[in-house]
Amino acid sequence: MAGFSLLARVASHPAGAQDAAMGETTPPPEILDGLRRMGLLGAATPAGAPLTGGVSSDIWRIDLPQGPVCVKRALARLRVAADWRAPVGRNLYEARWMRRAAASVPGAAPALLGQDAESGSLAMQFLPAAEYRLWKTELRDGRADPCFAGAVAQSLVRIHAATAADPSVAAEFPTDTIFYDIRLEPYLVATARRHPDRADALLALVAATQGNKRALVHGDVSPKNILVGPAGPVFLDAECAWWGDPAFDLAFCLNHLLLKCLWTPAARERFLACFDALVNGYLSGVDWEAPAALEGRAARLLPGLFLARVDGKSPAEYITEDAGRDRVRRVARALLADPPDRLSQVRDAWREDLTT
Repeated sequence: MAGFSLLARVASHPAGAQDAAMGETTPPPEILDGLRRMGLLGAATPAGAPLTGGVSSDIWRIDLPQGPVCVKRALARLRVAADWRAPVGRNLYEARWMRRAAASVPGAAPALLGQDAESGSLAMQFLPAAEYRLWKTELRDGRADPCFAGAVAQSLVRIHAATAADPSVAAEFPTDTIFYDIRLEPYLVATARRHPDRADALLALVAATQGNKRALVHGDVSPKNILVGPAGPVFLDAECAWWGDPAFDLAFCLNHLLLKCLWTPAARERFLACFDALVNGYLSGVDWEAPAALEGRAARLLPGLFLARVDGKSPAEYITEDAGRDRVRRVARALLADPPDRLSQVRDAWREDLTT
């Protein structure tokens, strides 16, 4: 385990929290018991602070004598308007993803300090906000850097390539049901119910994603789960970790760069430049299959994920106007009816609609 010389962060936790919900208080007994079983806590009861912003876990800063740590405890029912449930055992697989990612790309994940299956908790390095900025906040403020997007791509594809080269990793992630419950059902299946005339296309994307098991997938490669660290990107919140189709991670991240054009319109061209940097940086590192084959799956999946962020169970919170939602629907539905083979086709269709 990594030592506590690496300080923790309180400003943004693995689910994207920004501030402590309240002042110092006593953490829940389940979390404290989990820390004791991890061997990180003695008899004394430490202070801590809950962190806001997560929908899938309780997140706490715990002030141990050795230094602060971040502790996550998975929730059975996610904090969203829809009835969205997921097995709490996903916490174990997040810990495993963190170990595998760090082995593939040192520094790509916070140092894992311990994991307790009984409480569904894990403890990790706590990174200071002054040194680790949240990429989502950077993008919201229009600071869209294609070089950083390229670094995200390079780290992500290195993790995929390292695990694709070692198929034995698959046995550590028997998470087909979890991935379906957290990703495929609330995004693609739920959206199919809202768009019955595109249901066949959306359900075909589910089948294609399930049928291409090639590497270790993070499952939530979103700017809210990526820190701009001093040595490069740091990936958080791998609760959806799955041995499956790496095209999902690529499409999932690209989706956010397209959607951000509605959040901060003045930075639209910079977001699209980040889109291109992410595509080019990622595809240049694909060595486990033909890059064009992976790009085709990602290009066809992207419109489904795009539509899901307005009509699935987890709508993007910053798309608040009907005009924006209608733009997403118009572009996504057209692409679902005539599926693209290249990611540039999705980008161009979106850019064209934004300029009309």
